Amino acid sequence: MILLKSLIGKEFYLNSDLIYKIEREYDTLITLTDQKTLWVQESPELVKNKIIEYKKQIYNQSLEVQE
Repeated sequence: MILLKSLIGKEFYLNSDLIYKIEREYDTLITLTDQKTLWVQESPELVKNKIIEYKKQIYNQSLEVQE
């Protein structure tokens, strides 16, 4: 899960596997797989980077367990 901030500044965790698309409008609009939408303060690039870092952590942990 990635930590994001709503437009009013409230922090929340989002399951990145539920993201369908990320769009840059006035702010960043995230559409989920169930078509719900979320507006966040972070740029699309920052959201993408947070997802990549989160996935790296998961895959690194799973590799360590297999060794």
